[in-house]
Amino acid sequence: MSGPSAPRQVLDDIGLSLVFFTRLRLPSSDFGGRSLADAIWAAPFAGLAVAIIGALIYAIAYSLGLATGPAAALTLAATMLATGCLHEDGLSDIADGFWGGRTRDRKLEIMRDSRIGAYGAAALGLSLLIRWSALSELAGPGHIFLA
Repeated sequence: MSGPSAPRQVLDDIGLSLVFFTRLRLPSSDFGGRSLADAIWAAPFAGLAVAIIGALIYAIAYSLGLATGPAAALTLAATMLATGCLHEDGLSDIADGFWGGRTRDRKLEIMRDSRIGAYGAAALGLSLLIRWSALSELAGPGHIFLA
């Protein structure tokens, strides 16, 4: 794994991270032969892009007079759309595998299965409720961005 050594590689790494970790598309998909392993240092930039999207949606909802609950729900929806539910998919796979299988091989088999089970659904529901409740308690778009 090698880090960026030139300004162009920095931009390539940020672009590669954005394309991998979000559903955002860039005009060019040529990343100078950089691999995700090379660009992993730039993953926080993808997180920053998702935070900006969430904060903007919250700010719009807030400025339209929506209560914090619906504004928080729209914020969650926007960030999930921005990431393609990458984190939610991983969470449900892990929950199903860890609690649905008894042996290591069975757990891995369950995690590879694209279907969602009861443990995965429960984990997703709890995750969304906790995140929604936390976002609902925050006082404005600036706090949402920081969260």
